Amino acid sequence: MSSRVLPPAEAIPPVQLAICWNIRVSRPTHRDVRCDVYDSDNVTGADNQQERLRIAEWIVGFVDGEGCFSVPIQRNSATLGWQVQPQFVVVQGASSLSALELIQDFFRCGRINVNERRDNHREPLYRFVVRRFSDLEEIIVPFFSAHPLRTAKRQNFEKFVEVLELMKQRRHLTPAGLIEVAQIVETMNHCKPSRILRILRGHTPATSL
Repeated sequence: MSSRVLPPAEAIPPVQLAICWNIRVSRPTHRDVRCDVYDSDNVTGADNQQERLRIAEWIVGFVDGEGCFSVPIQRNSATLGWQVQPQFVVVQGASSLSALELIQDFFRCGRINVNERRDNHREPLYRFVVRRFSDLEEIIVPFFSAHPLRTAKRQNFEKFVEVLELMKQRRHLTPAGLIEVAQIVETMNHCKPSRILRILRGHTPATSL
């Protein structure tokens, strides 16, 4: 992900801040937000469709620069010994934390976590993360299907959707399906050749991870 710092929330036009705020206070819980929320007649709190599209376009641009669709596969005590954990993440420095809060308010799901590791940054990094499968399937995927990304992240999003579909079919709970998921993940986000695939195919001992 780019280290470029996008404009802080204070630089976002007031009308967009108002839309986010209106959406936030008008929904009692993120469970009210589902596929049909992006239809023009169903966005509570937006003054009109043009304003709704403006905030959507702002989110698309933000995610094109600082977002990521990824699918970590980690060891655990599940039946196959592996857990597939798809996630949607947007990262910003502490000075632009309010921008992540706007995105969280818009989607009404996910969490914001601090990452104390700074690397070349002079401030802590914050991550807006959505991991709950129902939120990914019913909120995040419909939004980015209706408002496509413009960079190579669009291809990563499409592969991300493929993984979610395999998981919906419970294919990831079978050895063949898990290998299929790992093969897709290997092509996302400039990943290195997957050690998980070698383990699943019996070429490398699991203790190597």
